Amino acid sequence: MKTIKTIDSAQYVYAFTPEMAPVSHIAPGEMVRFDALDALGGQVRAETDILAGLDFDRVNPATGPITIDGAKPGDTLSVTLHSIEMDEQGAIVTGPGMGVLGDEMTSYATRMLPIRNAAVEFGGLKLPVRPMVGVIGVATETGRYATGTAHRHGGNMDTKEIGVGSTVYLPVSQDGAQLAMGDVHAVMGDGEVCVSACEVAARIVVETAVLKATRLAWPMVETSERIHVLVSLPTIEEALIEATRCAVSLLQRAHGLSKEDAYMLASLAVDIGVSQLVDPNKTAKASIPKYALPGPLTDWLSGQDWRGDG
Repeated sequence: MKTIKTIDSAQYVYAFTPEMAPVSHIAPGEMVRFDALDALGGQVRAETDILAGLDFDRVNPATGPITIDGAKPGDTLSVTLHSIEMDEQGAIVTGPGMGVLGDEMTSYATRMLPIRNAAVEFGGLKLPVRPMVGVIGVATETGRYATGTAHRHGGNMDTKEIGVGSTVYLPVSQDGAQLAMGDVHAVMGDGEVCVSACEVAARIVVETAVLKATRLAWPMVETSERIHVLVSLPTIEEALIEATRCAVSLLQRAHGLSKEDAYMLASLAVDIGVSQLVDPNKTAKASIPKYALPGPLTDWLSGQDWRGDG
């Protein structure tokens, strides 16, 4: 069995920047465990703990960052999620001004959510758990992005496909990549419409690899059946258009198609959807079935410059 290095939840950041001080390092292929606080910073312990009383400077801690040996600008970092072990209780919060219908909310509300027997309990409902990582990213090329914001480096993409068995691909902009993650949800619907999901502390075991000389325009997530291109921009309309453009460009280049044929293929096979609607940048996803792509992702992606996608 591979040795697992642990990054303690006391080692975290609140922003992704070009200059991030690593707390540890690993070689590609080495297993590492990120112990993550919940996105509320451990401040919600009862239903009397409402958003209005929280210290927002403690929201969205991301454990890390860690250096991945040999990762260089122009590479792509792949992160495969092997397991997510959660605490036995999570929380969800909302209130006035929060989320898609925030203007219609007149009071703050918190619900504590027991997690038992592979289900999240909400009132009398039992929702099947689907653990996912909300925040995962690397050092930025330029600019400071709070961990609550997503962009080309990753960050708070809140994409439910980032779960056990999936692989996240992130564009490397700085030596060592500087990987950090957190904001685990036990379950979340597309949109995360009320501003939070089932926020829970967790332990995340991942394995990394480095694809050399592979420039991505935006992060991607690979699941057993699909490749998802994740685009995060100030409005959801901008993000949806850019995600569509990326999918068309990817199909065009992967198959050697004309832009018109790739556009039509995307209309036949690609699903354009929403990951989250509540963070400063909204995240859209273009979901491409693997049957529409020429073999394994790493076979045709490696050694290419995909910055033209966006």
